[in-house]
Amino acid sequence: MTEDDLTQGGQVRPITRWGTPVMHQPTEPVTEFDEELHTLVRDMFATMRASEGVGLAATQVGVGKAVFIYECPDADDTIHIGVVCNPTVTLPEGAARQLESADEGCLSYPGGYAVLARPDQAVCTGQDAFGNDVTVVGTGLLSRCLQHETDHLNGTVFGDRLSARLRRQLDAKVTELAWRYPDDWPVSPKATHATPPGATA
Repeated sequence: MTEDDLTQGGQVRPITRWGTPVMHQPTEPVTEFDEELHTLVRDMFATMRASEGVGLAATQVGVGKAVFIYECPDADDTIHIGVVCNPTVTLPEGAARQLESADEGCLSYPGGYAVLARPDQAVCTGQDAFGNDVTVVGTGLLSRCLQHETDHLNGTVFGDRLSARLRRQLDAKVTELAWRYPDDWPVSPKATHATPPGATA
């Protein structure tokens, strides 16, 4: 079996939302690289693709294990696909540290985006789904993804990194669009009609 085999054949699970305890607590290390983990990874890929995301942490499907997946472009628009267990992110320091401000969103807080500055490069080390050491070098959106997903596994959501004003704006937008996202989304698809039920078009 290869890691490519783990990107197919999974079942879509509901996305766990901010406010659920598992989203705000550090995860447990992955110590068993077994079929249970591989089933989780397959389901995570199915869920990420159904929700049109570029990364997903295990906490986002309600599992408190230190593993995330990604299918994300880098600064050159090259798509990278993989699994990282027990990740550690190293960021540039000094003159090499360049911040990039961009809209950031989260599948666990659907519909909301806020500008957040993050380093434009990141190196993520950990293990793959079979326990082999892995290093992922991220630029552009992939750098942001590696930082965002590792944050999740440490119990941090990107809203925790916002100012109070930006967090209020984010909360308001998510509340405004909540009607689009069923409780079990993306098992049930989001609403695509233009206005909320009962609203005047």
